[in-house]
Amino acid sequence: MFIYKMRKIIITFILGFIFILFFTSLPQTFAQIPTVSIPTVTSTDAGVVITVKNDPANPQINLRSGPGTEYDRVGTMVIGQKAVAKGRTEGGNWLLIEYAGGPGGYAWVYAAYVDFLGTLPMVIIPPTPTPRVTNTIDPTLAAQFIITVEPTRLATFTQPAPLVIPTFQSNPASARQGGIPYGLIIIATGVLGLIVGLFAISQRR
Repeated sequence: MFIYKMRKIIITFILGFIFILFFTSLPQTFAQIPTVSIPTVTSTDAGVVITVKNDPANPQINLRSGPGTEYDRVGTMVIGQKAVAKGRTEGGNWLLIEYAGGPGGYAWVYAAYVDFLGTLPMVIIPPTPTPRVTNTIDPTLAAQFIITVEPTRLATFTQPAPLVIPTFQSNPASARQGGIPYGLIIIATGVLGLIVGLFAISQRR
Protein backbone atom coordinates (compact mmCIF):
# COMPACT_ATOMS: atom_id res chain seq x y z
CA MET A 1 0.00 0.00 0.00
CA PHE A 2 2.77 2.41 0.83
CA ILE A 3 4.60 1.56 -2.38
CA TYR A 4 1.44 2.25 -4.41
CA LYS A 5 1.07 5.73 -2.88
CA MET A 6 4.71 6.50 -3.52
CA ARG A 7 4.37 5.52 -7.18
CA LYS A 8 1.31 7.74 -7.54
CA ILE A 9 3.15 10.71 -6.04
CA ILE A 10 6.19 10.16 -8.24
CA ILE A 11 4.07 9.86 -11.42
CA THR A 12 2.16 13.07 -10.54
CA PHE A 13 5.39 14.92 -9.89
CA ILE A 14 6.89 13.75 -13.19
CA LEU A 15 3.78 14.75 -15.17
CA GLY A 16 3.73 18.19 -13.53
CA PHE A 17 7.39 18.73 -14.28
CA ILE A 18 6.87 17.77 -17.94
CA PHE A 19 3.87 20.13 -18.16
CA ILE A 20 5.92 23.05 -16.78
CA LEU A 21 8.78 22.36 -19.18
CA PHE A 22 6.37 22.26 -22.15
CA PHE A 23 4.81 25.68 -21.51
CA THR A 24 8.07 27.36 -20.59
CA SER A 25 9.60 26.26 -23.90
CA LEU A 26 6.90 28.01 -26.01
CA PRO A 27 7.91 31.46 -27.54
CA GLN A 28 6.32 34.33 -25.68
CA THR A 29 4.45 36.95 -27.76
CA PHE A 30 3.15 40.22 -26.40
CA ALA A 31 0.63 42.54 -28.09
CA GLN A 32 2.19 45.87 -28.84
CA ILE A 33 0.05 48.98 -28.81
CA PRO A 34 0.55 50.88 -32.07
CA THR A 35 1.93 54.34 -31.63
CA VAL A 36 0.46 57.31 -33.51
CA SER A 37 2.42 60.45 -34.03
CA ILE A 38 0.47 63.55 -33.04
CA PRO A 39 1.45 66.53 -35.14
CA THR A 40 2.42 69.52 -33.07
CA VAL A 41 3.45 73.00 -34.07
CA THR A 42 6.54 74.22 -32.32
CA SER A 43 8.82 77.12 -32.83
CA THR A 44 11.58 76.61 -35.32
CA ASP A 45 14.75 78.36 -36.29
CA ALA A 46 13.37 78.77 -39.81
CA GLY A 47 11.09 81.64 -38.76
CA VAL A 48 8.84 83.21 -36.16
CA VAL A 49 5.71 81.34 -35.11
CA ILE A 50 2.50 83.36 -35.29
CA THR A 51 -0.74 82.46 -33.47
CA VAL A 52 -4.24 83.60 -34.39
CA LYS A 53 -5.65 85.81 -31.63
CA ASN A 54 -8.55 84.68 -29.47
CA ASP A 55 -10.98 87.27 -30.78
CA PRO A 56 -14.67 86.24 -30.79
CA ALA A 57 -15.35 88.96 -33.34
CA ASN A 58 -12.94 87.25 -35.77
CA PRO A 59 -13.10 83.49 -35.15
CA GLN A 60 -11.74 82.88 -38.65
CA ILE A 61 -9.28 85.02 -40.59
CA ASN A 62 -8.52 85.02 -44.30
CA LEU A 63 -5.22 84.19 -45.95
CA ARG A 64 -4.51 85.94 -49.23
CA SER A 65 -2.10 85.64 -52.10
CA GLY A 66 -0.76 89.13 -51.41
CA PRO A 67 -0.70 91.83 -48.73
CA GLY A 68 -4.12 93.36 -49.33
CA THR A 69 -7.80 92.63 -49.68
CA GLU A 70 -7.54 93.12 -53.45
CA TYR A 71 -5.59 89.84 -53.66
CA ASP A 72 -7.32 86.48 -53.96
CA ARG A 73 -8.21 84.54 -50.83
CA VAL A 74 -6.28 81.27 -50.70
CA GLY A 75 -7.31 79.90 -47.29
CA THR A 76 -8.34 80.58 -43.70
CA MET A 77 -7.04 80.13 -40.15
CA VAL A 78 -9.00 79.77 -36.91
CA ILE A 79 -8.43 80.95 -33.34
CA GLY A 80 -5.30 79.39 -31.81
CA GLN A 81 -3.92 78.03 -35.07
CA LYS A 82 -0.18 78.54 -35.61
CA ALA A 83 2.04 79.05 -38.62
CA VAL A 84 5.64 80.00 -39.38
CA ALA A 85 6.13 83.59 -40.52
CA LYS A 86 8.84 84.35 -43.08
CA GLY A 87 8.60 88.11 -43.58
CA ARG A 88 6.55 91.30 -43.47
CA THR A 89 5.61 94.31 -45.55
CA GLU A 90 7.37 97.64 -45.17
CA GLY A 91 4.78 98.95 -42.73
CA GLY A 92 4.42 95.60 -40.96
CA ASN A 93 0.66 95.44 -41.57
CA TRP A 94 0.86 92.11 -43.42
CA LEU A 95 2.94 89.02 -42.67
CA LEU A 96 4.14 86.33 -45.05
CA ILE A 97 3.60 82.82 -43.63
CA GLU A 98 4.17 79.27 -44.78
CA TYR A 99 0.92 77.86 -46.15
CA ALA A 100 0.69 74.84 -48.42
CA GLY A 101 -2.48 76.06 -50.10
CA GLY A 102 -1.00 79.37 -51.22
CA PRO A 103 1.02 80.15 -54.34
CA GLY A 104 4.52 78.76 -53.91
CA GLY A 105 3.59 77.40 -50.46
CA TYR A 106 3.10 80.86 -48.92
CA ALA A 107 0.24 83.17 -47.98
CA TRP A 108 -0.28 86.59 -46.41
CA VAL A 109 -2.13 87.30 -43.16
CA TYR A 110 -3.17 90.60 -41.62
CA ALA A 111 -0.81 91.29 -38.69
CA ALA A 112 -3.52 92.75 -36.42
CA TYR A 113 -5.21 89.32 -36.24
CA VAL A 114 -2.18 87.36 -34.95
CA ASP A 115 0.33 87.36 -32.09
CA PHE A 116 4.05 86.71 -32.51
CA LEU A 117 7.37 87.39 -30.85
CA GLY A 118 10.48 88.32 -32.74
CA THR A 119 11.50 90.36 -35.73
CA LEU A 120 10.77 89.60 -39.35
CA PRO A 121 12.64 90.75 -42.43
CA MET A 122 10.93 92.85 -45.08
CA VAL A 123 10.13 90.84 -48.20
CA ILE A 124 9.28 91.70 -51.78
CA ILE A 125 5.57 92.29 -52.32
CA PRO A 126 3.98 90.39 -55.23
CA PRO A 127 2.55 92.49 -58.06
CA THR A 128 -0.96 93.81 -57.70
CA PRO A 129 -3.43 91.48 -59.41
CA THR A 130 -5.05 92.59 -62.65
CA PRO A 131 -8.62 93.79 -62.06
CA ARG A 132 -11.19 91.24 -63.04
CA VAL A 133 -13.02 91.89 -66.30
CA THR A 134 -16.53 93.12 -65.67
CA ASN A 135 -19.38 92.45 -68.03
CA THR A 136 -20.40 95.53 -70.02
CA ILE A 137 -23.65 96.02 -71.87
CA ASP A 138 -23.56 97.20 -75.47
CA PRO A 139 -25.55 100.46 -75.44
CA THR A 140 -26.68 99.91 -79.03
CA LEU A 141 -28.06 96.48 -78.19
CA ALA A 142 -29.64 97.72 -74.98
CA ALA A 143 -31.35 100.57 -76.86
CA GLN A 144 -33.30 98.01 -78.90
CA PHE A 145 -35.03 96.77 -75.78
CA ILE A 146 -35.87 100.18 -74.35
CA ILE A 147 -39.53 101.05 -74.86
CA THR A 148 -40.35 104.74 -74.86
CA VAL A 149 -43.83 105.48 -73.57
CA GLU A 150 -45.42 108.47 -75.26
CA PRO A 151 -46.94 110.88 -72.76
CA THR A 152 -50.72 111.17 -72.94
CA ARG A 153 -52.80 114.11 -71.80
CA LEU A 154 -55.08 113.51 -68.90
CA ALA A 155 -58.82 113.95 -69.41
CA THR A 156 -60.00 117.49 -68.63
CA PHE A 157 -63.36 118.49 -67.18
CA THR A 158 -65.60 120.37 -69.63
CA GLN A 159 -68.33 122.55 -68.19
CA PRO A 160 -71.71 121.28 -69.50
CA ALA A 161 -74.09 123.59 -71.33
CA PRO A 162 -76.62 125.37 -69.09
CA LEU A 163 -79.88 123.50 -68.60
CA VAL A 164 -82.81 125.28 -70.28
CA ILE A 165 -86.05 124.90 -68.32
CA PRO A 166 -89.13 125.63 -70.49
CA THR A 167 -91.58 128.19 -69.02
CA PHE A 168 -95.25 128.61 -69.91
CA GLN A 169 -96.25 132.00 -71.26
CA SER A 170 -99.88 133.04 -71.39
CA ASN A 171 -101.34 133.61 -74.84
CA PRO A 172 -102.38 137.23 -75.30
CA ALA A 173 -105.14 136.16 -77.67
CA SER A 174 -106.91 134.38 -74.81
CA ALA A 175 -107.95 137.70 -73.39
CA ARG A 176 -110.10 140.24 -75.07
CA GLN A 177 -108.98 143.64 -75.86
CA GLY A 178 -110.10 145.89 -73.06
CA GLY A 179 -108.96 143.52 -70.34
CA ILE A 180 -112.21 141.29 -70.01
CA PRO A 181 -111.37 137.64 -70.14
CA TYR A 182 -113.38 135.17 -72.19
CA GLY A 183 -114.20 133.07 -69.18
CA LEU A 184 -116.12 135.85 -67.53
CA ILE A 185 -118.14 136.40 -70.71
CA ILE A 186 -119.04 132.71 -70.85
CA ILE A 187 -120.18 132.70 -67.21
CA ALA A 188 -122.29 135.82 -67.75
CA THR A 189 -123.91 134.28 -70.83
CA GLY A 190 -124.76 131.12 -68.88
CA VAL A 191 -126.32 133.09 -66.02
CA LEU A 192 -128.35 135.13 -68.49
CA GLY A 193 -129.62 131.97 -70.20
CA LEU A 194 -130.59 130.51 -66.82
CA ILE A 195 -132.60 133.63 -65.99
CA VAL A 196 -134.40 133.54 -69.35
CA GLY A 197 -135.27 129.89 -68.85
CA LEU A 198 -136.72 130.50 -65.40
CA PHE A 199 -138.75 133.36 -66.75
CA ALA A 200 -140.18 131.22 -69.57
CA ILE A 201 -141.20 128.52 -67.11
CA SER A 202 -142.99 131.00 -64.91
CA GLN A 203 -145.02 132.37 -67.88
CA ARG A 204 -146.34 128.91 -68.71
CA ARG A 205 -147.97 128.63 -65.35
